[in-house]
Amino acid sequence: MKRTISTDDAPAAVGAYSQATTNGSLLFTAGQLPLTTDGDLLDDESVATQTEQCLDNVLAILADEGADASDLLKVTIFLDDIDDFDEMNETYATYFDADPPARSAVEVGNVPKGAALEIEAIADLE
Repeated sequence: MKRTISTDDAPAAVGAYSQATTNGSLLFTAGQLPLTTDGDLLDDESVATQTEQCLDNVLAILADEGADASDLLKVTIFLDDIDDFDEMNETYATYFDADPPARSAVEVGNVPKGAALEIEAIADLE
């Protein structure tokens, strides 16, 4: 049975969606922008800083369910500019040990709110 997840440790949803949903086995996050819990958009910050904020938001949602980065199965990164891949990738790599999750990184026409990237994830809760 589907259950929605909402934590004060990640930015509140800014539309008709949930921070995440789960069926008890898998957790699916919504795309996380580089927003702070206070709602400040870090769109003027470096791609590295924006990547950190997006991943911190994903991890805060996982933590609310007792999970962490090691439980991630798949991460999708939507980049406003694929030329930012190396900077994103360098920062992203610091979040994972020898067994990172599967990942896709794609350039999209635009990321919401003018951010450089958005990150969504799927995690195993079992």
